[in-house]
Amino acid sequence: MRAIGLFDGTMIVVGSMIGSGIFIVAADISRQTGSAGGLLLTWILTGLLTISAALSYGELAALFPHAGGQYVYLREAYSPLWGFLYGWTLFLVIQTGTIAAVAVGFARYLGVLWPAISPNAWIIHPIALGSKYAISLSVQQLVGVLMIVFLTFINTLGVRIGKLIQNVFTGAKTLSLVGLIFLGIFVGRNAGAITENFSHLWTIRNAQTIEPGASFLKTLVPTITAASGAFGLLVAYGVAQVGSLFSADAWNNIGFTAAEVKNPKRDVALSMAFGTIIVIALYCLANLAYLCTLPLVQIQTAPDDRVASAALNAIFGPTGAMLMAGAIIISTFGCNNGLILAGARVTYAMAKDGLFFKSTGTLNKKGVPGTALIYQGVWIAILILLRTRRVDAAGAITYGNLYSDLLNYVVFAALLFYVLTIIGIFVLRAKRPDAERPYRAFGYPIVPALYVFAAVTIMFVLLLYQTQTAGKGLEIVLIGVPVYLLWSWWSQRRVKAGPAQ
Repeated sequence: MRAIGLFDGTMIVVGSMIGSGIFIVAADISRQTGSAGGLLLTWILTGLLTISAALSYGELAALFPHAGGQYVYLREAYSPLWGFLYGWTLFLVIQTGTIAAVAVGFARYLGVLWPAISPNAWIIHPIALGSKYAISLSVQQLVGVLMIVFLTFINTLGVRIGKLIQNVFTGAKTLSLVGLIFLGIFVGRNAGAITENFSHLWTIRNAQTIEPGASFLKTLVPTITAASGAFGLLVAYGVAQVGSLFSADAWNNIGFTAAEVKNPKRDVALSMAFGTIIVIALYCLANLAYLCTLPLVQIQTAPDDRVASAALNAIFGPTGAMLMAGAIIISTFGCNNGLILAGARVTYAMAKDGLFFKSTGTLNKKGVPGTALIYQGVWIAILILLRTRRVDAAGAITYGNLYSDLLNYVVFAALLFYVLTIIGIFVLRAKRPDAERPYRAFGYPIVPALYVFAAVTIMFVLLLYQTQTAGKGLEIVLIGVPVYLLWSWWSQRRVKAGPAQ
């Protein structure tokens, strides 16, 4: 059922991109870059990367207007293996881990308004699963799981109700972000903060020390800060991109739903372009609002990195924290609806190729991949319930969230797939020169090539200075190779066996 128009598609892009990251990651970025100008420049660089990627992806979206989006692009440009590796990583961590993180973020900020929703209010105390992992159920986790159950159920009822919820909540949270920007720049502007931040725009203060990511690298590459010259700036801005790129991710989700877009050859590309431009403009203005309200040191040291809450607290006092919690609750709810709606379309496309559970390749009576939505929801719930378990030297046990570790791992993997997909434009121009291309990549070949160069540079920095997380991300991708071979073998065996008698 083709029910998604250009406005709906743009709302899916905007709604999927804006979660809780924009309200938090500015603290980490400001510590890494060490300057007000560095904070703004990081977001500008992220914007240029994201918009150039979206304008390039438009060609692939118009060329392959089918369910699955990036999975299909990689499959057609290279081989089914590369499509599977993307779909595998997306289902295992990228999409589902993001949804789990956003669901727990929703519950955490709901707890600001309703303190009973606490991470320490146990329904089932943590149960150890070996020395490093555990499973538990707190009230906070329960709320996160219930959010997933509700939104999954809603999206099984058809794309029309899913897009309605997306449009309403995306509109509401966009207005909330606009309100934050207006309040920060015009109402709560702090003359002292403005003078300090903008009179010393590029002065590096309290910059975080960035060490090589592995012991063997310490003799090869230096420990640096943003003040360590040109190489220090390159590393600082490269590492800082992790937070900003993650906050600006999911712009490609509209491609997953291409089979349900009314005019996919035109509207998928335009939705990506319009959505990313809107969000990046809002993100840059939001960080400008932070700098108009708070001195840089207060951004760097914001409690729990909640920079937006600190900004509103500076304007309204304790009421500001409540207002910010309400805005983030709306934002995370709308974000997860878009991610849940889009993500299941990838496993649906994989199943149609015999590379995922057969039942996920069917549509329900409402014309949506209901079984794929349920599989996705179950795995997200598992990610919310699983915990990391750490024992310190004194024997004290602390619990973390497994999805948080996994998401740290896959930033490198996500960049890898973006690079491969953009290169796929060049590959497909050579393989299929006569194919109909209703939209051609903006600035080809220069803009796509610049994106690849910039993204590979960031990946190189991450390999040197976040070696453990980048390496783990690569491991997750590579584990998909034997899984692909096994699944392909099983699929071929099933085809040869024919229908059950």
